[in-house]
Amino acid sequence: MALKATIYKAQLQISDMDRHVYGEHSLVIARHPSETDERMMIRVLAFALHLPADDLRGRLEFTKGLSDVDDPDLWQLDLTGEVVHWIDLGQPDERRIMKAHGRSERVTVISFASSTPVWWAGLENKLTRAPKLSVWQIPADQSQALAALAERSMQLQISIQDGSIYVSTANASVEIHPQPLRRADD
Repeated sequence: MALKATIYKAQLQISDMDRHVYGEHSLVIARHPSETDERMMIRVLAFALHLPADDLRGRLEFTKGLSDVDDPDLWQLDLTGEVVHWIDLGQPDERRIMKAHGRSERVTVISFASSTPVWWAGLENKLTRAPKLSVWQIPADQSQALAALAERSMQLQISIQDGSIYVSTANASVEIHPQPLRRADD
């Protein structure tokens, strides 16, 4: 018998002073049986970091993720169903990144493993023809500290200022400093 996803609920209070995006959001997160707390919390973080200021170009949504290998972890679709923003987590290969690049206006990859420098060194020169691609690294110790905040029912305050992210609950907090490995051409 196949294992079912575990449902997590998160109440987010987002204050992104860098992009002037503020609000409260209720998330229902289906955690795949093979997904770790760390990866799930990076998905929540990616949501907070890339939430659009308004829904005029569509909403940012979680996809089936690990359950469907053809979809990203999150995406923003416009009203016609076209992909505005494709967000992948982990260390996707060049073919997947270029496929996403061809299907969307913007692609973001967020890597959080300690092996990120090795993965990126082997891939960086192969992606010179991907001007819409941004790649970020969350230091492994910070992503693991974020994972420690995971609970089936969470209330998270996420503040973003000057590129630093502060995630807190009633009992703990984590400071995260994403490192840009590549920024999209503007």
